[in-house]
Amino acid sequence: MSNLVLSEEEVGAFAEKGFVVCSKLLSVNVCKHLKQIAEMHLDDLIAPIEYEVDVLYPGSPEDINAVGGKTSRRLLQAYARDAAFRDWATSPEVRCALGQLFGSPTGIMMSQCHHNCVMTKEPGFSSATLWHQDIRYWSFDQENLISVWLALAEENKANGCLRVIPGSHRQELDRGRLDASLFLRPNLPENKEMLKNAELVELQAGDALFFHCRLFHAAGRNLTSRPKLSPVFTYHQSGNRPIEGTRSANYPSIPLPEKLL
Repeated sequence: MSNLVLSEEEVGAFAEKGFVVCSKLLSVNVCKHLKQIAEMHLDDLIAPIEYEVDVLYPGSPEDINAVGGKTSRRLLQAYARDAAFRDWATSPEVRCALGQLFGSPTGIMMSQCHHNCVMTKEPGFSSATLWHQDIRYWSFDQENLISVWLALAEENKANGCLRVIPGSHRQELDRGRLDASLFLRPNLPENKEMLKNAELVELQAGDALFFHCRLFHAAGRNLTSRPKLSPVFTYHQSGNRPIEGTRSANYPSIPLPEKLL
């Protein structure tokens, strides 16, 4: 493979906007294989699984005994689930792109505590995710982590693709602009102004979205008849350590191999 996955323009766009899409980073055939594994784990209810009722976001069932109460939201601990997920999470393509975005190809770690999952946005009872920054719920020495979201099939507005606010990772917001759950308050005038710049991130199978932990993002419900499955992994540099005693330090991070070829 080439030593560079992203162009200089794409690296610059990430710094400016807080996200970049790398098209066709993984083959459609490998995507199909990952999708089959995820579907099997869903069918067999292989733990650990986070259900929609565990978070009670808008649109989720009210309790586990309600209609749709067993609707999954995430297959957790994806790295440990199957070698195919491990291969993707540590692939040369991912490592190279992260090295470009972090500014160094060495010392890149994959967090086992955050994301490390397959997002399972199912039809019917999938919830909407409100505007938030991932770092609000994480505890590291520095607010500099990057997540990689892989589309296993088409992701669009109808099936609840991600929405982002470009450049929001560079903004400092007063605490009062967030609600008690640290979601953006959409009715505040200053937040309405931010939301005018929101963009849909529509993806095709094999596309990967790299996004900064401070980027505000959200997602709608899945209004189609098919589940949307998306592996997501989060990375940090070895010098950016999780803070002891927090859930960010519950499991050790995985060092990525540094040899690309």
